Amino acid sequence: MYICSVVKNINIQNKRARFEYELLDKYDAGIVLTGTEIKSIRNSKASIADSFCEFNDNNELFVINMSIEEYDYGTRYNHTPKGRRKLLLNKNELKKLNKDVKNSGLTIIPVKLFVNEKGFAKIRIALARGKKLYDKRENIKDRDNKRKLEIIKKSFKK
Repeated sequence: MYICSVVKNINIQNKRARFEYELLDKYDAGIVLTGTEIKSIRNSKASIADSFCEFNDNNELFVINMSIEEYDYGTRYNHTPKGRRKLLLNKNELKKLNKDVKNSGLTIIPVKLFVNEKGFAKIRIALARGKKLYDKRENIKDRDNKRKLEIIKKSFKK
C-alpha cells in the first residue's frame, strides 16, 4: 500500500512586525495544539497579526490572541478560535527571554507561523523593541527612495 503525502508550504507572516518593532533576536518555538487546530493551520486558516507573547507565573511562554479558524469538518470537539497556546522552547532560552522582558522592557512578538518538513507547526518569535514615529517615517522614506531608484534604473536599461 502506497500513501502519497503532499506537503503544502505553509508560511503565515506578521507583516506589521518589522514596521512596528525593531527585531533583536529570533527563536523558533513549537506550539502545543489540538488536532483540529493543526488541521486548520495546514489549510492556512490562521492569523498572527494582532498576537503577542507573555510569560505566566510558572515561567511558561504563551502566545496570546493568535487566531486559528475552526476546522470545517470538526465536530463538537472543535477548538476555540482565539485562545492561549503554549510555546515550547529550551529552558535556557526561556530564562534568557524572561530576563530580557522583565529587565529591559522588551516584548516578544510572533513573526512567522510555518509547518516544518516533519509536519509540526512552528512559530518564529522575536525579541523586539517598539519603534518611535520618526523611525517609521525613515523606513517609509527609504522604501520610497529605493522604489524611485529602481524605476530610474529600468528607464536607463531600455
